[in-house]
Amino acid sequence: MPKRKLDLPVNANHAATDARDARYARYARDARHGEPLKTTAPAVVRAVHILDVIAAASEPIALADLARETGVPKSTLHGLCDTLVKLRLVKRHANGGMTMGSYVMGWANAFLSQTHITEEFRSVWEASSAFAQETVTLSVLDGTDVIYLACHNGNRPLGVTFRIGMRLPAPFTATGKAMLSTLPGDEAADLLADAWPAPLTRASVPTYAALAEEMAQARRDGYSIDNGQMREGMICFGAPVFDASGERAVAGLAVSFVTNDIDLATGQRLGRQIRELADQLSVRLGASVRR
Repeated sequence: MPKRKLDLPVNANHAATDARDARYARYARDARHGEPLKTTAPAVVRAVHILDVIAAASEPIALADLARETGVPKSTLHGLCDTLVKLRLVKRHANGGMTMGSYVMGWANAFLSQTHITEEFRSVWEASSAFAQETVTLSVLDGTDVIYLACHNGNRPLGVTFRIGMRLPAPFTATGKAMLSTLPGDEAADLLADAWPAPLTRASVPTYAALAEEMAQARRDGYSIDNGQMREGMICFGAPVFDASGERAVAGLAVSFVTNDIDLATGQRLGRQIRELADQLSVRLGASVRR
């Protein structure tokens, strides 16, 4: 557990500066280990941060809002955004608001084409009769988030539509809980120590201690449960996917339902089914048969 900082009186300007620097320091982490990122190119880190904020916005984001979210000074931000617009990584609308540009789709397509797990997922899906009408997703862990690589949106309304490239906080999702539960030692605790996400619903797991109990359940039963933590009224069952490299999950599968349709016995059956589907995918990726 990190040491508690001393409480020191600060003026408003120093507080704003400290808050901005703290946001930037939390963002500028080595994605592999969660340690401070050592780089001679801070402008690249800032540019990626800017792109992440724009990607997460539900509508075109203004320069002033982008400056507040990123903590980047407006003068610096203006130049970075101009460059990103010229590179077609960002699109600037008539009202000045910015959204993601079309160029990123080339990277996304290249990533997916180079990630054979999506191809194996499709093969497993086509060969299986499980969850033919349900919403099933495949995601990977990226820091404290999950990123969705493949989605099969079912014909039952859930109030949310999963999309390829969608990013959500790992502690609140079934796949995130499943994958985090396979991390060795205190790695999950270290990963989330200074980066606990804002809740998505009233049911979102509030602390790491509570998440640890859910991860223990996932390890014991072989599947995880998100009961309204990502979306109210929706329950998801997730399971980790492995390859030949070891005990750390390389991905996670989840299936989603309307909460009112699921009782305890049904939930246990669905948990076992998603675990079986994840095991089939794991075997195709070179993992040994898990029991």
